[in-house]
Amino acid sequence: MNTFRIYEELRASLGDEAAKSLAQTLGGMFEELRNTVTKEDLRVLHESIDGSISRLDSAVTGLAEAQSRTEARVAELADAQSRTEARVAELADAQSRTEARVAELAEGQQRLCEAQRETEGQVGRLAEAQREMSVAIQRLTIRTDAVVGRTFELQFRDRLTAYLGRFLRRGKLVANDELLETIEPHVDEREAEDFLRADAVAMGLVDGVSTYVVVEVSSTGDVEDIVRAERRAKTLQKSGLVSIPLIACDAISPESLAFARMSGVRVWCNGSMMEAAA
Repeated sequence: MNTFRIYEELRASLGDEAAKSLAQTLGGMFEELRNTVTKEDLRVLHESIDGSISRLDSAVTGLAEAQSRTEARVAELADAQSRTEARVAELADAQSRTEARVAELAEGQQRLCEAQRETEGQVGRLAEAQREMSVAIQRLTIRTDAVVGRTFELQFRDRLTAYLGRFLRRGKLVANDELLETIEPHVDEREAEDFLRADAVAMGLVDGVSTYVVVEVSSTGDVEDIVRAERRAKTLQKSGLVSIPLIACDAISPESLAFARMSGVRVWCNGSMMEAAA
């Protein structure tokens, strides 16, 4: 048996050490068999060994091919793993960028919220300042109206006989309390006190009849002025005195003028007497 040939045949597929060991083993077996068997047996054994070696070569070849395929698959898997790791790295980087962008947006939103709160605070302060200004303007308007009304009242009282000269002949201003003793027996305390608050009372001739004119003075004649003048003139009428209610104003609305005419209240407006109701 040529163990070197066996070694050469096996070395390529099994490697040097494995081929050498297998060749030596087969050589030893062959020597033992050669000493114990006949030539025919040796031939049969040799053929069997050759067949076994052939099958072994085929198996080794198959294993080598399988090993090659396995190594190729492993290489494919390694390449796929590399691509996966690269993709994961890309995704991780994208995630980092996304988180950074979200953080920027959150910071921007926080700044926006702070700016909005500051703006709302400023708007609130402006609104409060505006309310305070409105209250101040309203108070100033009330005071101004009061001053204007008082000034107009004093001016009208001072020049009453001149203003009402053609309506009230021989007119003269009468102090309200001069009539108190006359009216007290005929009216209650509340009516008497109300009469004393009349802006002006004048006495003279109206159409030749001795008459008292009870005047309410206001920059703008309104329904309240008309009602007060009528009520206070009626207080004198309850006492048996002839009296006419009159309002003196710088301006009056058509509605208030119509109400005055309906109530029988005369109107002096902006320097002249308005026509009485027909």
